[in-house]
Amino acid sequence: MKKNNQRQSARDVALDILIQYESKEAFSNLLLNQSLERSQLEPRDKRLVTELVYGVIQRQNSLDWVIDKLISRGSKSVEPWVRQLLRMGLYQMIYLDKIPERAAVHETVEIAKARGHKGISGLVNGVLRNFLRNKEKFSPTFTPTSHKEEAIVYSHPLWMVKRLHEVYGDKEAVKALQAQNQPPKVSVRINSMRWDRDAFIEAWNEEETGGASPSELALDGVILKGVGNAASHFYYQEGAYTIQDESSMLVARAVDPKPGMRVLDACAAPGGKATHLAERMNDEGTVIAYDVHNHKMDLIREQARRLDLEHIKTRVSDAREIELDGEPLYDAILLDAPCSGLGVIHRKPDIKWSKETEQIRDLTKIQSELLDRMATLVKPGGTLVYSTCTWEPQENREQVEQFLKRHPEFELDPTIFELLPGIVKKRGIAGDGWIQLLPHHFNSDGFFIARMKRQA
Repeated sequence: MKKNNQRQSARDVALDILIQYESKEAFSNLLLNQSLERSQLEPRDKRLVTELVYGVIQRQNSLDWVIDKLISRGSKSVEPWVRQLLRMGLYQMIYLDKIPERAAVHETVEIAKARGHKGISGLVNGVLRNFLRNKEKFSPTFTPTSHKEEAIVYSHPLWMVKRLHEVYGDKEAVKALQAQNQPPKVSVRINSMRWDRDAFIEAWNEEETGGASPSELALDGVILKGVGNAASHFYYQEGAYTIQDESSMLVARAVDPKPGMRVLDACAAPGGKATHLAERMNDEGTVIAYDVHNHKMDLIREQARRLDLEHIKTRVSDAREIELDGEPLYDAILLDAPCSGLGVIHRKPDIKWSKETEQIRDLTKIQSELLDRMATLVKPGGTLVYSTCTWEPQENREQVEQFLKRHPEFELDPTIFELLPGIVKKRGIAGDGWIQLLPHHFNSDGFFIARMKRQA
């Protein structure tokens, strides 16, 4: 426990978040956002908190390997808060070039003194200084020669390392593992009903010190640098853009909705793809946005209001139970299915340590049931697009193959590649009517998109 009531430093705030994350099994992004809103920290310190929280979680395996080398009884022998403090100190020394090692040691030991007894501060001081004396011996940045060593160096669960190698081969697996430790870019989708992308970039670069540049992956996408929180900018408030990963921006283009169509987004919250569909339709026609969680409907409606989109209708239902109730079949359906999220680890590092293979098997059953339901809702000649933010084939390619066997009235539609930029097929992994992007292909989310047609 803290012994003083002084204003908290960035490292104190980061440590509190990490302690709560581990003890309450809470989502780190929610804890981080709540803590930063409550804090009185300067923007620079808030950035440090974010870096420490996500970095420590991302590199947890690597950091614990170091601690196990430096403490005879291992990382599990110390109190959880002390273990998080050691992880945080070591993370700064191993992975952050801009923080002097002496400063990292001093600040970490000072926190130990303030929160614990003399023995704990002595332990922390001893561990960190021992690391400094033996950096080459104890650094988790060596060249790995086995899956087990890759799990240490690239900080992933061993099962995940093995699975990537099994599915994609050694070269692709290593690149994916490395990419999943890189911080995500800030990418935004320009509202095409209000702005031309080039005009937006020009306007942004005239007004802001941070640069804006076009995405090479997404035709609606822009990469922002040095922006901080893109959701607090007046351009966002005015509906100029939506914060969205570049890979995710491909989905609405794969659906290819036209003005006047009746389109279903079956698992729509928080609304990024539903609003993109409406923009692609010039807000002419209807997008029915379903989600199983009632409280998430407000998120979709708020996005629609902000972007001035009038033809998105929200409904609450488990997508497996959607009924037409006398309404016509849909021209196009997007099923952005609940999935393991293994493609967004660089954005949500918690996923690495919270997912197990059994959970993936449970998810594939739900995905299968969702696809079967969607098959009954799309009209003959209509389009069904299935997407996930994971690289696991059981949830993606294999899921689609099994669906097509159950539903011979559907077939893969290779025109998906006419709807997406040519670089997608060139750099990604392509099938007849589907694309699999791995995290390193574009330094974006790992994503799967399949476009299917119901025979007329």
